[in-house]
This record gives sequence, structure tokens and C-alpha cells, in this order.
Amino acid sequence: MEIYQIMLPRKIRFGVGSLDTIGDEANKLAVKHALIVTDPGVYKAGLVDPVKEQLSRAKLAVDVFSEAEPEPTYPRLNAAAKELGKESYDLLVGIGGGSSMDTAKGLSVLLTHGGDGQDYAGIDKVPGPGIPIFTLPTTAGTGSEVTNIAIFGDPEKGRKIAIVSPYLLAQLALVDPTLTYRCPPKVTAASGIDALVHAIECYTGTVANNFTDALALEAMRLIVGNLRTAVKNGSDKGARNHMSEGALLAGIAFVNSGVAAVHALAYPLGSRFHVPHGVANGLLLPYVTECNLPANLPKYAIVAQMLGVETQGLSLQEAAEQGVEATKALIADIGIPCHLRDLGVPKEALEGMAVATMDITRLLARNPKKLTLDDVRRIWENAW
Repeated sequence: MEIYQIMLPRKIRFGVGSLDTIGDEANKLAVKHALIVTDPGVYKAGLVDPVKEQLSRAKLAVDVFSEAEPEPTYPRLNAAAKELGKESYDLLVGIGGGSSMDTAKGLSVLLTHGGDGQDYAGIDKVPGPGIPIFTLPTTAGTGSEVTNIAIFGDPEKGRKIAIVSPYLLAQLALVDPTLTYRCPPKVTAASGIDALVHAIECYTGTVANNFTDALALEAMRLIVGNLRTAVKNGSDKGARNHMSEGALLAGIAFVNSGVAAVHALAYPLGSRFHVPHGVANGLLLPYVTECNLPANLPKYAIVAQMLGVETQGLSLQEAAEQGVEATKALIADIGIPCHLRDLGVPKEALEGMAVATMDITRLLARNPKKLTLDDVRRIWENAW
């Protein structure tokens, strides 16, 4: 059998009401001074208040940093670390989408080991443990609560570069679906399709294994069955709960088998045109899938089934192709743009983004099809 390894946070807790246990978990670590890391939108929505209340009840001193960027950059991370380094924190609590949780991970490294974020960009460059991290997602999508990855934009290089290290794994990933109940429709759509991309890419990629396949398939079932409802009727608690669980399972799956070309293309699109990560992934998914189909028809046919395609009597090719159409229908139904031109991306920008995509070798190596520059050019052109 193939050898594979699994990395997870020290503890994962899921379920409605699990937020009420965060104070007890902090006391188990004997911490005294916590910093909540979040973004302005989450802070204004009042989602920080119940977390702060629970930690205060547990006798912790609690500060709040509410200036995490929606698409975080290394310069802002470095500035925040200098500002916050005046205090002695022994717990960081990232609350929000992937950006807030990634910022908490980056701060854990910089407040412990010093330097700038760029010093740790790449794989396994963090020298040791940092300040313990609790991660609490307020969207059902990024999976950052369970990953060993923090992604930041590098304005000088015009692209996003990840810090990848087991020392970024949370002490506690606490997923309480109630924190997603007030997530607006556009964010629900973008984060939800991001989670679906995670599940599909890790399932069809070259590093897939039995463990991650099982999680990815269940994640697809939960997400496809509930995303439209969560977007169109955000008060449906059942849909919200299932989306949170689906995103969590997709996060565990992809951190242990990787994402691929959809993400590789999404990076230059996001960094150059400030397209939200989930929107970029959702828009690009069908065009990348069309290119990839010949490399893994059996699994793409199963993905089609998970997307609701009746595949009985169809060839693998026919089933997989209908899966692409089902993907396009889902994306349109939840309001994700279908073409780059809808986002104001000029056609003359495509060549530069194609070239930039080929530099994202860490992700392209996991793609089911070995993509050439001409392949990537065609994907960008079709998406335009």
C-alpha cells in the first residue's frame, strides 16, 4: 500500500455551542494573556464579543487586534507584529475567514522568532513552535482552521507566497456553525465554492490517498447539497451547519493531500486584480477541470455524481463532461462570475498571469495533468 501521513491540529472541536468550551480549553494550557486576531467586518458584526466573554470568564486578560486585512500581505503582517510585540501574549485566537486565521498564524511565528514574514516564506522555514493558536472560522470555506499554511501577498513580487510549517497547526480548531449564521450571501458563496474546490482538487490530484478521498467525498456531498440553500436562505441553520462541517472536512483533506492548478491560477488573479480568493477559485474551477479531464476520468466521473449528475449509462468521458456543466450551473446559481471579463480583467493581462502561474510549482506538481505553458494559456483564454 502507498505510504501517506496525516497532519492535524492538536484538537478539533465541531458543533453548535462548542464556542462555550473555549475558556476551558484556554485554562488547560494555563495561559494568561490572549490576543484575538480578526478583521474589521467580523469585529463590527459582533462575533468577537462572545469569544472575548468566554475567555474573560476563564480569567484571561484579552486584547483585540481587529485590523487583519481581507487579503493579507507581508508588509501589513510585519507592521502588526512590530506593533503587537510590545505585549507578552501566550495565546492567539484567530476569528474570521482564512485571512484572520492566517494572520494569527503569521503573528505566532513573528512574535516568537522575530524577523519579517518573508523570512519564513516557503516550506519548513519556521524554526520551532510559536505562540499557541486557537482558530475559529466565521465562514464555511477556507479550511484554514486546520491547515499548516498561512498565505500572504508579496506586493514587490506581485504574487501570493505561503508559509508552510507544522508549527502553524492550531492547538485548537473550534468550529461552531453559529459563527457563520450571519455570513452575508456573497461571502457565503465565495467561501463555500472555495471549500468545494478544496475537496475536488485534493480528490483528483496526484497526492490523493484513501484517508483524504473519504473526507473529500463526504465534503462534496455536504457542500453540494447545502451551498445553494445557504446562499439563498442564510437563516437555514441546517444548511449552515452542514456547510461548516463540509468545509472542515475539505480542509482536513486538502492539507493532507494538497490543492492544484485551480489554486495556482487563482494566486496571480487575486494578487494582481484583488479578486477574493473564493471567487477566483470558483470562476476558474470549470476551465481547469476541462483541461484536466483526460488525466483522471474515473475520479472526475465520480465528482460529477457528487455534483448531482445522473451518470448511469454514460461513458466516463460523458459523465466527466457533464460534471463540468454541473459545476458551471452551481457557480452561476450562487452568483459567482463566470468569466474574467466580468471582473474587469483585461485580455492583455492573460499572458502575464499565465507566465506567473507556471512559477507556482508547489501546486502544479499536484495537478492530475502536467500542465504546459500553452495549457495554462488556453485555460486563461477560455476563462476570459
